[in-house]
Amino acid sequence: MAFAAASTPFSLSSMVPTHRRTFRHVSVPRVINASLSPDVSPLLRAAHHTVDSYVKSGMVIGLGSGEASDMVIRYLGQQLRSGSLQNVVGVPMSARSASEAAKYGIPLEYFRDDNQIDFAFHDADAVEEGSLIAVIGRRRSSQEDDYILKQKASESIVKAADEAVFMIKEEQYKASLEGSIPVLVQSLNWLAIAEEIDDLYLGDAEVWRRASVGDAGPLGGDFPIVTSDGHNILDVIFTTPIPSLANVAESLETIDGVVDHGLVIKTRCSVVIAGETEVRTVTLQTSTVEGDV
Repeated sequence: MAFAAASTPFSLSSMVPTHRRTFRHVSVPRVINASLSPDVSPLLRAAHHTVDSYVKSGMVIGLGSGEASDMVIRYLGQQLRSGSLQNVVGVPMSARSASEAAKYGIPLEYFRDDNQIDFAFHDADAVEEGSLIAVIGRRRSSQEDDYILKQKASESIVKAADEAVFMIKEEQYKASLEGSIPVLVQSLNWLAIAEEIDDLYLGDAEVWRRASVGDAGPLGGDFPIVTSDGHNILDVIFTTPIPSLANVAESLETIDGVVDHGLVIKTRCSVVIAGETEVRTVTLQTSTVEGDV
């Protein structure tokens, strides 16, 4: 996608954040669910650990979507049927999670701005080591999985929850992540917004508009994704490692016409990491300090 070059190229590494996040990590390196066979998948172990460790009776829970989230919903339904958990209500983030919850007998209510969400879980595409900033909403082979940015309320559930867990595989947890960051933008002037993003990360990233069918090239073809609110999704595809996801989030939020993005920064979150033989949990609590760093 050819965009006009910026007069002053921007360097990701030169960014100076205006907010400082201080981190306290609690890592639990070995969590083995003895009730599961050693032959079960790592994600199934992570799903059971998420329910057993974080879900309590009486909670309102944001129900994520993805392979691990489907397993959480299934196990949560089993726990409710057995009486191990009671009075749990789910708030689905997608049609997929609503369907799975209904199948396994989880009572549902739908998200409103005044909802009190006690806990939410979600599959993440990647999580940055150290900050625990999660990337969600990357393009997948099935357009069914574009829900997280097609329905802005879905991401709002994760952000509104008192506590959130992101479930990933071991290789998805590392510093200096690579790959794409999805960005939700106004569709009427999407090209100008894409040019501004391209200028911002000149030399570090490419910007493609996401198509609704197949791979239609940088412009998104004749049928780009248009959300129910009339927005497009841009994939900002980084070609070099990203030094700081917090800096990327901050810079995107300064661009007029950017509605949202797929970077989730939570002050109370944990990452459940599914390894081949163990489940590792990393927990983060942060405080924010205003002013220059």
